[in-house]
Amino acid sequence: MFREMRRIKQLLSMEDTIAVLGRCTNGVMACLGDEDYPYAVPLNYVYYNDKIYFHSAKNGHKIDAVIKHPKVSFTVIDKDTIVSEGYTSYFRSVIAFGKARITEGDEWQQGFKALVEKYSGDMPEDAKHEKITECTRSHIVAIDIEYITGKEAIELVNAKK
Repeated sequence: MFREMRRIKQLLSMEDTIAVLGRCTNGVMACLGDEDYPYAVPLNYVYYNDKIYFHSAKNGHKIDAVIKHPKVSFTVIDKDTIVSEGYTSYFRSVIAFGKARITEGDEWQQGFKALVEKYSGDMPEDAKHEKITECTRSHIVAIDIEYITGKEAIELVNAKK
């Protein structure tokens, strides 16, 4: 169903792909928006329990889009160093395909907690707990990953050898 990556020598291992998702702080979700126009939106996210979680207002373009068409792609760029003399860049990125859905109950709480830990990990525990329990105005959306690949510039691949 999903296309295999053409430049297979540049494929990251699954371990490296997951590490990229873990260390990046933002990505772009692409979906089908209003009037079936592509809609790509930057997001803060967390990779947790083999899913991508992000928060969202309960109303708006993003939520309307994923409710109407839950199939999405999500990408992060971990590295992008321009190498002028080579007319290229040395890059590392990940793209995931999956279905987005609004979480509820324990999954909502766990997703929210994972986001708070990632973006506010140095805050006192009581402040983090208070933020999680008081916030009821947000959706936590999960992307159930169906296919994922990581890729890096061939120069980075060769440098590892």
